[in-house]
Amino acid sequence: MWIGVAALPLVTLPAALAAGAGHLRRWTGDHETGLRSFAADLRGALRGGGWAVGTGYLTALAVVGADLALVRALPVPGGRAAGSLAVLAALWLTVSLLRAATAWRPGQRWRDLLGPAARRALRDPAGSLLVVCGLVVIAASAWFSTPLALPALGVMVAATLATERRVAPVADDPVVGLRA
Repeated sequence: MWIGVAALPLVTLPAALAAGAGHLRRWTGDHETGLRSFAADLRGALRGGGWAVGTGYLTALAVVGADLALVRALPVPGGRAAGSLAVLAALWLTVSLLRAATAWRPGQRWRDLLGPAARRALRDPAGSLLVVCGLVVIAASAWFSTPLALPALGVMVAATLATERRVAPVADDPVVGLRA
C-alpha cells in the first residue's frame, strides 16, 4: 500500500518502487523495517534523480500513447508494425525501470542504474517475461477491482526483486548460500 500511496503523484513512481524494494529486501532479510525506513528510502531515491526518471518515464509513455493514437486514427502504411514496436518499447522501458528500482540502494544515482537495468532487460528475456507477468497481474487486478491494484504493486516489486536475485544475487543477501 505504501508504494501505491507514494506513487500517486506519478513522477514519484520510480522512487516509490525503489523504496518498496528496499523495504521488501529488509523484511525478507529479518531486518528492522517500517514506515520510517520506507520514507527515508523514498526521500533518498527522489534526491538521487527519482523525479527526473519519473518525468522521463511518463513522457516516454505519453509519446507511445500519442503514437498509438496516431496509428489508429490514420491508415498509415506499416502503422500496425509501428504500433507493435511502440508497445514493445513501452514494455522494455517499464521492465528496465522496475529492474533499476530494485537495484537501487541508498546513495546511488538513477543515472548509474538505468543503463545496466536496460541491458539486463534485454539479456535476460525469461526474467523480463516474469516482470511482464507481474505487470499483467497489476492490470488484471485493476480491471477486476481498482483497490486491488495498490497491493498488487507490491507483488510486481516482489516479482522484479525475485527476478534480479535469480540472475545476480546481491553480495549481502542471506539467500545466496541457499541457491541450488
